[in-house]
Amino acid sequence: MAARAVILLSGGLDSATVLAMAAKDGFECFALSFRYGQRHEMELRCARRIAAAAKVQQHIEVPIDLRTLGGSALTSNLPVPKDRSTDEMASGIPITYVPARNTIFLAFALAWAEVLASRDIFIGVNALDYSGYPDCRPEFIVAFATLANLATRAGVQGEGRIQIHAPLMNLRKSEIIRLGLAMGINYADTISCYDPAPDGKSCGRCDACTLRLAAFATCRTADPIAYVDNAAATHR
Repeated sequence: MAARAVILLSGGLDSATVLAMAAKDGFECFALSFRYGQRHEMELRCARRIAAAAKVQQHIEVPIDLRTLGGSALTSNLPVPKDRSTDEMASGIPITYVPARNTIFLAFALAWAEVLASRDIFIGVNALDYSGYPDCRPEFIVAFATLANLATRAGVQGEGRIQIHAPLMNLRKSEIIRLGLAMGINYADTISCYDPAPDGKSCGRCDACTLRLAAFATCRTADPIAYVDNAAATHR
């Protein structure tokens, strides 16, 4: 009987790749997504498509209203930064950081893992090509794994150590894309944009779009998703 794994599935490129990796490693996959008041809810539609294509055992969407707390351009009406250089992205924590988001998401994943008798949680965080979020660093993942084994029945009773898998942590975005394409992932089902248009097209100008487009250009592969201005996005 295959071991069960909980996969945090946002609908983005990274989480789609992590889901495929977990399935390839033989895990029985359970996908977990969140409707947390994000302005880019298009990602939930993508998460549903990705989960269906991967034939996961179960896909749950958990509603959490982080707009109540605010503090981020993704959960408020604050403007999303656009057209920033790589140096600007590396200079500090941007307003698109959602306070404690990955801590909250991993806590829910940990709870579901206990219910499922799962000892494995997968998350698509990355510490190389990213926007400087503190909860995407390896130190955070190590610390949460320690917490997971202190704060759960399974950990306390010695029923097996809970592992937080972050297999993309030390990969460039272009390396992630190459890995995913080799596994047959259809990246047309994903979205990375922080500020998509009402029709679901990506803006092509936010940090997430900039990093994604640069990575596809490095791979010399066309990004299969639609952008507000495809001509401009293709040549960024």
